[in-house]
Amino acid sequence: MKKRKYKTLSELEDKYIGEQGTPEREQYEFELSMEILGEKLKKIRKDKNLTQEQLGKLIGVQKAQISKLESGASSATISTITKVFKALKAKVKFQIDIEEGTELAVH
Repeated sequence: MKKRKYKTLSELEDKYIGEQGTPEREQYEFELSMEILGEKLKKIRKDKNLTQEQLGKLIGVQKAQISKLESGASSATISTITKVFKALKAKVKFQIDIEEGTELAVH
């Protein structure tokens, strides 16, 4: 019986999307991050029993913008993301990894 060779997710991403650092991979990583952010936003909003419209009013944006954020279709500014999560009373942390190996965390 032939033994199967399994590949890691990272190997598959490199093969089908592009290696890290390529424009295609950067776009993929960005879209994935926005999708995850949107899912978290939606879960927290629902846990707080708020509609998209109510959340929009809390931060001064239209319901459509909240919808776009939740679906990952919007490349929102850090300011907007911070306002949304602050209105939901959720902590936001941004981490910046610098190539030399040091990190900068923004809370």
